[in-house]
Amino acid sequence: MNRRVYGLIGISSLMANWNADFTGRPKSTSKGDIYGSDKALKYPMKVQWESEGEKVLYLKSYKSTKGTVSPRSLSERYEYLFNEKVSKDNTVVLKNLFECLDVMNFGATFAEEKSNFSITGAVQIGQGFNLYNDTRVEVQDILSPFRNSKNEDDKNATLGTKITSDEAHYCYPFTVNPNNYNNYKEIIEGFEGYTQSAYEKFKAAARISASAFATNSKFGCDNEYAIFVEMKEYANTVLPALNNFVDFTKEDGQNRLNLTRLMTFLSELEEVSNVEVYFNPALVSIDDNSLSLKYTTRHIVTGKDV
Repeated sequence: MNRRVYGLIGISSLMANWNADFTGRPKSTSKGDIYGSDKALKYPMKVQWESEGEKVLYLKSYKSTKGTVSPRSLSERYEYLFNEKVSKDNTVVLKNLFECLDVMNFGATFAEEKSNFSITGAVQIGQGFNLYNDTRVEVQDILSPFRNSKNEDDKNATLGTKITSDEAHYCYPFTVNPNNYNNYKEIIEGFEGYTQSAYEKFKAAARISASAFATNSKFGCDNEYAIFVEMKEYANTVLPALNNFVDFTKEDGQNRLNLTRLMTFLSELEEVSNVEVYFNPALVSIDDNSLSLKYTTRHIVTGKDV
């Protein structure tokens, strides 16, 4: 693959908690702006890839030793995936790492005694800020069916809490730069760099992985939209984060994403090759008053033209 890609991934959260901090509340800045980290978005992507049979390195997995269950270390996860120990030959380790779809897309920090290096990923995802201004945090009390076993005098069942946001709409900017892997082509035999196949699998995960990842706190989180701006091959034009060019509003209960400023901006760039806008019509409407750029709109779930 020899072209850069820029884009946006939208996640809606309805009575759910897309990305909690250590207090259990939706993650926010010191100014109170709610956002989701890139890790919160990458995790369901990696879970989806693993469920599809892909090699994924950076996922928690467990081992059982003498009846004790514990997470695998990085080297143990590597050995589990490749049935071999970490080699002293870094080129062997690198070649194996790039067979993992999460490493091929997001890069890796591999800190082991025999092989210690960092790979800057072709895909970089920014922080996803909530574009909805009226988000409220909801705290629910939950009654446990059990008492506190550490307190023998406690005769009552314990209380817990579940914290959600009533409604939030996260917007993640991302970039895809295949050039990040050019140096590795020279040192890893047979390595061709970032591939079209890896990009297509990233695109698929960017469309549906959040909706598929229905844990207790994430149930209610869905992929709302995904925008892919593909540049021409070998184009060197560098774009700013595209979340600065979109506006989110809510009118008569309908979520609306306005792309007017974004499409006006992109229409002025000669090196833009193709623009695809995937969205879920049940969750959001796409507005564009610019009429300045032709692009494809598709249903985010089915992939069919809208």
